[in-house]
Amino acid sequence: MTVKINTAEQAASLIDKYDTFLFDCDGVIWVGNELLPSVKETIELLQSKNKKLIFVSNNSTKSRIEYIEKLLKLNINNIKLEQIINSAYSTAIYINEVLKLNKDKKIWVLGQNGITSELQNFGYETLTLDDIKDKELTMENINNLIDLNVGCVVVGLDFQLTYLKLCITLQYLLNKDIPFIATNIDSTFPFKNTKLPGAGSVVEIASFSSNRKPDAICGKPNPGMMDSILSHHKLNKDKTIMVGDRLNTDMKFGSVNDIDTLLVLTGIELESTVSNGHPDVTYYADKLGDLYALGSK
Repeated sequence: MTVKINTAEQAASLIDKYDTFLFDCDGVIWVGNELLPSVKETIELLQSKNKKLIFVSNNSTKSRIEYIEKLLKLNINNIKLEQIINSAYSTAIYINEVLKLNKDKKIWVLGQNGITSELQNFGYETLTLDDIKDKELTMENINNLIDLNVGCVVVGLDFQLTYLKLCITLQYLLNKDIPFIATNIDSTFPFKNTKLPGAGSVVEIASFSSNRKPDAICGKPNPGMMDSILSHHKLNKDKTIMVGDRLNTDMKFGSVNDIDTLLVLTGIELESTVSNGHPDVTYYADKLGDLYALGSK
C-alpha cells in the first residue's frame, strides 16, 4: 500500500523509522540551481537526529567534488565526499573494478567533465573532442580522428552534443570489442517548469546508430549503483529509504534492492500515477521539505 505523507505524525514516524536516507538530487533537493522549499531545514533536522544521508544521483555532468560545491552554494553544509554517489563515479568504479580496463587504454567520453574527472581520478586517460581539436574536425577527416588506443566508450549527458561527436562515437562502437558503457538512461530531467532531454536520450542515439545496447548501465536502478554505495557504506536495508522523483529509476532502484521508497512530486511524476498505489512506492509526498514543514506548523 502506498501512503501519502500529509500529517506531522506521519512525517515524524517516517523519520523515526529509518536510519539511512538515500536522496536523488535533481527534482528532490534542487531544480536547476534553485533549492526546493524546506529542503535545508529537512536535511538539518535529519542531521540533528544522526541519520546517515547519502546523495545518489544519476546526473553524470558533475564530479562528486562539484556536487559538494553545489550543496555548499545552496547552503547545505556538513556533507562529506563519501556521501556523494553519482553515475559518473559509479561508471568509473565499474570500469576500474569490473571491466578492469588496463590503464594504458584510453576512454572515449561522450559527455560532460563530471565523467572525465571521475575517470581521471582512477588513473585513466580520457579522450573527448576537445582533446583532438588540433586536428581537422571535419566529416571528411573522420578516420584520422580515431585513436586506436581507445579501449572503452562512455556515453552520458552532453550539453554540447554535436553530430561530429556522434560520428566519432559511432566509429568506436562499430568495433564490438570496445565496451559500450552508459552512465544512466534517464530520458529527461526536470528544469524549472519543464523537462529537458537526459542522458538516456543521448545513449539511445548511440545505441540505435551502432545497433548495440550498452554493455553496462551504471546509474539507478541498476545494481552497479548499489555496489558503489556499499563500497563506502554499510546499510541495514530494513532501516534505509530511497527518496526520489522518478518511478523508473529512483523508485525501481529502491524496489529491486528491497529498500522502502519515498516519491516526491517536485520533479518528474504526477500524483495521479501513485495516488491509487504503486508497487515500487512505499510513501509519497508533495515535496521532501514536507518532512520538516508538516511538523513545524
